[in-house]
Amino acid sequence: MRIDTEVKLDYKNVLIRPKRSYLLSRSEVDMEREFRFPHAPNTWKGVPIIAANMDTVGTFEMAHALAAHKAMTALHKFYRLPDYEKFVKQDKPENGLSPWQGTFFSFGITDSDVEKLNDVMKMAAQRPTGEPVFICLDVANGYSERFARIVERIRKQHSDVVIMAGNVVTGEMTEELILSGADIVKVGIGPGSVCTTRKMTGVGFPQLSAVIECADAAHGLKGLVCADGGCTVPGDVSKAFAGGADFVMLGGMLAGHDECNGQVITRRYLTNELDEQGKQIIREDKFHEFYGMSSETAMHKHYGGVAKYRASEGKRVEIPYRGPVNDTITEILGGVRSTCTYVGAQSLKELSKRTTFVTVSQQINEVFGKS
Repeated sequence: MRIDTEVKLDYKNVLIRPKRSYLLSRSEVDMEREFRFPHAPNTWKGVPIIAANMDTVGTFEMAHALAAHKAMTALHKFYRLPDYEKFVKQDKPENGLSPWQGTFFSFGITDSDVEKLNDVMKMAAQRPTGEPVFICLDVANGYSERFARIVERIRKQHSDVVIMAGNVVTGEMTEELILSGADIVKVGIGPGSVCTTRKMTGVGFPQLSAVIECADAAHGLKGLVCADGGCTVPGDVSKAFAGGADFVMLGGMLAGHDECNGQVITRRYLTNELDEQGKQIIREDKFHEFYGMSSETAMHKHYGGVAKYRASEGKRVEIPYRGPVNDTITEILGGVRSTCTYVGAQSLKELSKRTTFVTVSQQINEVFGKS
């Protein structure tokens, strides 16, 4: 046993200090980035925000909506092959990304998952030349030695695909996954709003510090990182990018929209208002179901229940209905653009280079002995 006494930070523990800027308008900020990958031969250009591969958020409908903003979606791994075939035939949004360019196809690491991955790659062989194909290899514990070997195996079988793998929270495992064949490492254990891993296991790492550490490790190998979880407002997305994240994955912030799956709940209640006939007016509120992928809800839905050898590490909540996702993604992008103007970053790529974080948490002040 050892104790690491160095202070680690979450998004809520810091603010970004403003700096002089020559920018006159948020419209001057370029939100697109162009990436090269350490293994895949392709390049990609777009807005590096990704809808999470949760079955309530990572949907075909979400992918189509975000592609119009040149942003991405990681599809959940429970779609069937006929569903994929129909999806890839969709038209490219005007000025947006094609389905292949804007979508991660997600898989686990069981034998059946790998077989399904190979079938999807056969579809990918029919794609236009030069368009990258993205896959997400997703497990709860990226520290398994078997996981690194699976990444290595899939890289050998599919040398031209962009592989995102995770989740991890430390530099050494980030390096191992990149050396094993991952192009992007997904960073985060337990920060999500419907994840209870930290409560159930005591395992985790404050998300901002995890992003900073993993980004430093990845960039030394020309790899990339995706900050997964913990963002609740646009300012958190800015802090993730400012901490060195190349991509930011969002779940709860994109939940509750028309493009999401999950049960829709309508609640009716009597108000104190009266209609023209003198009867109490009935109001309706709509909610969307949202749950973690290790929750009891998800495991009952996809696996028939919680296995006897494990416990649920997620929860189910109800998100107020929020309409089409277009307004939400526009608000998120607007918030990040505004961050860039405050620090004088003309492009998203410059944000991390121009960022100074200041700690604001009372708990952090107590650690440093400040009143």
